[in-house]
Amino acid sequence: MRRLSSLPMAVAPEKKSPRKRSSTNVVSAARRESRGKRKFDARELLKSLAIILAIWFTIRTLLVEPYRIPSESMEPTLLVGDFLFVNKLIYGPHIPFTNTNLPGYGDPKRGSIAVYVSPPQYDQPEDLTPTVVKRLVGIPGDTLYMRDGVLFVNGIAQRQGFGTDTFAEGANETNRDFDWQKKVVLQHSRFGPPPAEPTHDNWGPFVVPPDHYFGMGDNRYHSKDARYYGFVPRANLRGKPMFIYISFDWYDWRIRWNRIGHVIR
Repeated sequence: MRRLSSLPMAVAPEKKSPRKRSSTNVVSAARRESRGKRKFDARELLKSLAIILAIWFTIRTLLVEPYRIPSESMEPTLLVGDFLFVNKLIYGPHIPFTNTNLPGYGDPKRGSIAVYVSPPQYDQPEDLTPTVVKRLVGIPGDTLYMRDGVLFVNGIAQRQGFGTDTFAEGANETNRDFDWQKKVVLQHSRFGPPPAEPTHDNWGPFVVPPDHYFGMGDNRYHSKDARYYGFVPRANLRGKPMFIYISFDWYDWRIRWNRIGHVIR
């Protein structure tokens, strides 16, 4: 009998399971899709943040800006710790980093409260032109003067501040900051002669020039106002306070709930 030669058996190459290959492809595709989604979500997040910041900056610059009352110069109308919203659109919003104001829809009225950039206060070079809130007691063309603590506007006596005493310590104070008044005071007018030296409670008369205003604090014996730094240019006005959104008493460390939502007049 013919003997068959002993030859090694040919081993067929192992075939990959189609199911396994399909599973691998699905996982890889899912990973690629996941990475793509992560990149897409990151871009969308940055885009959304940019839009939110742009909207916030536009609102804060052109429409409404929060403001905090840091001093007692406007008491009792505004208290230290009042946080309020200021309407910036009414007098024309100021374009940051420029000297340009956009048109507004209203004009400042005598007796209204306004937020404005103070003219230079050279006695405090560390904060030369602070942003302040005061009541506009004089508008262009008004003749203002004060005698013994009583403010006169066009010859008509005004009530002394809003809830303050008629006389307080420092009433006859003289100050070098009052010297600007000497250049504009009326020496001869129907309102009588000016004092030889302007003091805290005795000054004027003088006329508010065009496109300027005169601001004073309601708490007049605790207010550094236009008596010290002069007329406020129209372009310096930044807005009109609207209402208090929160008020915090720093001394008693409590919220003044009764002032929330208080409309400012």
